[in-house]
Order: sequence, then C-alpha cells, then structure tokens
Amino acid sequence: MNSWIENNNIQGFIFDYGGTLDTGGCHWGRVLWNAWQQAGVPVDECRFREAYVYAERTLGRQPIIQSDYTFRQTLAEKLRLELEYVSQPDYLETILQQVYEQTKQHTAHSREVLRQLSERFPLVLVSNFYGNIPVVLEEFGFTGVFQRVIESAVVGIRKPDARIFQLGVEALGLLPEQVAVVGDSMEKDIKPGHAAGCKTIWLRGMQWKDEPVDEQTADDIITDLTELL
Repeated sequence: MNSWIENNNIQGFIFDYGGTLDTGGCHWGRVLWNAWQQAGVPVDECRFREAYVYAERTLGRQPIIQSDYTFRQTLAEKLRLELEYVSQPDYLETILQQVYEQTKQHTAHSREVLRQLSERFPLVLVSNFYGNIPVVLEEFGFTGVFQRVIESAVVGIRKPDARIFQLGVEALGLLPEQVAVVGDSMEKDIKPGHAAGCKTIWLRGMQWKDEPVDEQTADDIITDLTELL
C-alpha cells in the first residue's frame, strides 16, 4: 500500500469519475480533440473547443441525457452536439467507436485498482454527471465497488462546491482528515476536496489548458491509479 496513505492515516477514499476513472487523468476535451484529429475532421482546435463548450453547456441546461442512458448513448449525444455545431455529423460513428473502446480500456484498468483498494478501504464516488451514473458504472463493471454514489444531478450540488465532498465524507462515516479525495481536476476535485477538510491526491494528466497548474493544494500527486497500491 502507498506509504503516503499509511502515514496520513487515510481510512477511506472519495473518487471522481469523469477524467479520473474513464480517461486515466486526461481531460475529456483532450480525449475528444485527439479523436477528432485521428478521424480527420476538417476543423481547427479553436473551433473544436467552441463545439466542446457548446455541447457541455447544452447538456447541462437541457434534459437530453436520460437516467437510463448508457455511457455509449451519452457519448453519442455529446458528439452529435459537437459535430452538428461544426457541420460535420458524418464523423460521429467513427469517433464514437474509437473513443468508446478507449474508455473501456481505461475503466477496466481503474476497476482493477479500485477492487483491490476496496478490500481495505470504503470508497465513495462523487461526480458531476447527468443522472445516469449508476447505469454507466454498471456498464463498465464498477457495481459493488462504491459504498455510495453521490451524483450532482441527484443531490443538486455541483463541483466545485465543497458541500458535495462533505456529503461524501458523511457517507463514509469518517472525519474529513481521514478521507482522501482522488481526482484529475485541480479546480473541481482537489481545491474543493481540500476546502472540505480532506486530504487530496491529484491524478495529474493532460489538462484542458496548457497553462501551468499550481500544485500546492494537492497533498500527493500521482500519474496512474496503480500508485495508490
């Protein structure tokens, strides 16, 4: 077991989902831009970023994603919005297939790490999602891994509001300082996790922006979830 975890008397974990368990720490914007490039979509990165933000905001405002949607269905809707924004809908199936296969590989890796971790610690998931995270977790084999799942669309609190992490701490039944928050986003996971009184472990991967990240808020930094073991 990671010596940092033992030295800090960590008794339980709160995990982020998107960008942490499904991409290996790479921001979803980067994942999709790489897929667009590989598919040969005739759009520059600036235009892609506009499409990505448009799709995220649209999905956040409108009840497009239903509670029974799988991740594949969710991804398809996200890509549909993005590609329609840049008038390139014909690329949808190619990109969808490629990204979905990558996601299955990343979640299989994460699932194995979390299954080993769950043998020694209680785990809780805290995620900004659309109301269908239980379906997505079942789709990728995470059933039974988490003691509780706290989803923004259900509890009405979104990261970076630290209160959603406080709910995670309460679900674990531990003191905040006994809990480690693991996530890929400094702004949405690490800083609010710290504000909730938890220890924080930043999964450092490819970020949405190329700007330097102030790492001081993170109590520990990893580049692969296996480092938790």
